[in-house]
Amino acid sequence: VQLVESGGGLVQPGGSLRLSCVASGVTFSRYYANWFRQAPGKERELIATVSATGDSTGYTASVKGRFTISRDNTKNTVYLQMDGLKPEDTAVYFCNSRDYWGQGTQVTVSS
Repeated sequence: VQLVESGGGLVQPGGSLRLSCVASGVTFSRYYANWFRQAPGKERELIATVSATGDSTGYTASVKGRFTISRDNTKNTVYLQMDGLKPEDTAVYFCNSRDYWGQGTQVTVSS
């Protein structure tokens, strides 16, 4: 089983990024999927979750209204659209489903 994130990078405050997480070796469409992030010196935190079918989502308060989680089960992929980025969004972002984790992708928000 492998989860591979992509789409991170350096962006100015107020900018946007879209992260992708492609799963292989697992029937991804059966399970909830999540995005976590971990900032330097802080614990890893759950920021967004999407149901197996994609019709139910949830967000932590700090990203609600700015981030959108979605999935395309035909592509075994989960997305995180991040708009209105702030410096405090700087972190390594991880994709997760069940016990499986990606390697993370760095997002840096700075002018």
